[in-house]
Amino acid sequence: MRVMIVVTHLLGTGHLARALTLARAFAAAGDAVQVVSGGKPAPLLDRGDVELVQLPPVASDGVDFSRLLDGDGALATDSYLATRQSELLSALHSFAPDILITELFPFGRRILAAEFRAMLQAAKASPAPPLICASIRDILAPPSKPKKAVMAQDILTAFYDAVLVHSDAKLTPLELSWPVDDGLRHMLHYTGFVAPPAAGTHPGATGHGEVIVSAGGGDVGQHVYRAAVEAADRIPHPLRVLVGGADPQMRIAALHARATAPVVIEPARPDFRQMLSHAAASVSLCGYNTALDILQAGTPAIFIPFDEGNEVEQGLRATALSKREGIESLPRATLTPDSLSAAIARVIAAPARMADTIGFDGAARTVEITHKLRGAV
Repeated sequence: MRVMIVVTHLLGTGHLARALTLARAFAAAGDAVQVVSGGKPAPLLDRGDVELVQLPPVASDGVDFSRLLDGDGALATDSYLATRQSELLSALHSFAPDILITELFPFGRRILAAEFRAMLQAAKASPAPPLICASIRDILAPPSKPKKAVMAQDILTAFYDAVLVHSDAKLTPLELSWPVDDGLRHMLHYTGFVAPPAAGTHPGATGHGEVIVSAGGGDVGQHVYRAAVEAADRIPHPLRVLVGGADPQMRIAALHARATAPVVIEPARPDFRQMLSHAAASVSLCGYNTALDILQAGTPAIFIPFDEGNEVEQGLRATALSKREGIESLPRATLTPDSLSAAIARVIAAPARMADTIGFDGAARTVEITHKLRGAV
């Protein structure tokens, strides 16, 4: 089959990482796959093993998701967005997918509704319409107004065949963060969690005995880095800070100036997941992909959930995970060098937690579910 996954990450890179994990599972099953990305290029995620079509990129203006910036950081103009839409439609017509998956939309990315609607209308009007699925993570940003949930349901009813929920219905049912009525419930297909295979150990044991601080591949997390380097003299373990973003060098220099003890500060690394297997502890935000990495590695962890712009998704996830041994949630409001160093000491001293190995086959299950649904169309 031919599978197209359309994704636009606006702040971090987690949405693109999950889309690429799905794409690799489809490719492993023998499908032809194309990922159409509308966010900033993320070289660390592109291994060259999946066809990746890059639209003229957009990003949010910090945590203001009502404003889109273009690839140069200026406000995206109507003509710029029209070019994006034209290239998206061109990709759809050229690839002619049997299965079309939109990542997050229509549950989010409402600011890009025009281009998504144009694509969905074109897909429905094609000679051989594809199976159309929405792909969503375990916890969504709850709709701030009832009409947003109504709008999402109207779009689902008009265009979609299924909603792929990448979680375990017993652990994080969609109802935790989104209103689910009968109209939506019959469309839901829980896939389990979407994660790459466990990374295993690092060939050079890099990260052994260290406290590894990270905040994903985006430009967020400066408060986490800052608290960590200012606590360096209170943490009795080597400290390594991995700084994300397209150009981290200026931030790295500024962090070195704040460090209270020797610390390794470097750009985000592609071998981060392997390093977790050796680390004394991890300090990070609590995005979907990072949380799964921590669970698969069994690493003691401090989660500092991202909560800017009234975001609650990571807080809900961190609260749920903190019920496990060796995991704590440290809200940003209480984050200080002292509170961070104390939390690190507690999770390291906690009973060892076994690495999680069950329930992370969501990518393979997504392939099975969509193949079956496509065969029934």
